[in-house]
Amino acid sequence: MAIDQVEVDETAALAVAGCLFHGFSDASRLAIVRHLALGEHRVVDLTEHLGLAQSTVSKHLACLRDCGLVESRPQGRASMFSLSHPEATMDLLAAAERLLGLTGDAVALCPNYGLAHDATTASEPSHD
Repeated sequence: MAIDQVEVDETAALAVAGCLFHGFSDASRLAIVRHLALGEHRVVDLTEHLGLAQSTVSKHLACLRDCGLVESRPQGRASMFSLSHPEATMDLLAAAERLLGLTGDAVALCPNYGLAHDATTASEPSHD
């Protein structure tokens, strides 16, 4: 395999990995994922448990489904949502918690993606 092909493959793989992590980049999506780790839920269950609007939960579930992280099945007039790969998803979240424990406040203080940045962009429209 040529060097150029390896670079293209690595670039493509990194782009896909970036898309995966973008799926986890919203606190509401993370809350939904953590709730789905407990088992299947309907949208109405998630709105009640998380205190989010139905439209917000539906939007985030659609994003997670499009990323292949969540799946749904019909049950009567509702849909039941669950994690597509619960063990791998929980392993990833556990690794993230370990890394957060090691970095302390550094992530929250990051000028580009930290909490201060989130506060200044909260009023901007989301492109998720």
